[in-house]
Amino acid sequence: MPLKWVMHWQPNAGTTVSGQIVTEITQCVESINGVKEGRWKATLTYYKPMLREQALAAEFPRDFLGISLPEQPNKYYFIIRGQRLVLEADSSIQTIMEKLQSYKSKVSLNFEGFQYQLGDFQLRVGKVVPSHSENLRGIVMEVEYLPISSIEKSRQIMGEFFELWQEVVSKRSLPGQFMHMEPNFAEYGLGDLYTSQHTAVQYATVMAQLIATVQAVQAVRN
Repeated sequence: MPLKWVMHWQPNAGTTVSGQIVTEITQCVESINGVKEGRWKATLTYYKPMLREQALAAEFPRDFLGISLPEQPNKYYFIIRGQRLVLEADSSIQTIMEKLQSYKSKVSLNFEGFQYQLGDFQLRVGKVVPSHSENLRGIVMEVEYLPISSIEKSRQIMGEFFELWQEVVSKRSLPGQFMHMEPNFAEYGLGDLYTSQHTAVQYATVMAQLIATVQAVQAVRN
């Protein structure tokens, strides 16, 4: 499948994300002739075990992430970051988990926005909001390069596109920038050929960065 980078917006120190920044970023895509193709949405859920006996705590992962991706509607992905595991399951696993009551959903975040076509690239720009709230928690962007599935072979062209994109965004003098932090896919047993499991791991990494950003802002305020 086509390779993609998932990036998050890193606000400048002392600033936060806002709807205005999301609007200006989508305007940046349109300014370089990105053609809007419609909406997209991915949902990431943070799970915690429901332990009836604390003695069993060591037998269960302390927490893990589940994610549904728009390009794989019949699949569901689990990421256990502590053990560096990523698993692909049928989407019905969510119903099974609810019935078993072994894990409960602590937080669900929606990544949602618009999808654009730009030559051989597909861009998705979206806001990060809790599933039952409109409070903006972050901004993400997916850059997908359609002709290539190899991470190594696409690295140069993705890097060049990212530099070009940063240049376009910098002209708006926005209080922050997009960051690309590539996970160590090999730690999760993933190879050079790109799959949806690579995407799931990238979202888990973005989630960790968003949490770190929120905590840093809170620390400054306190």
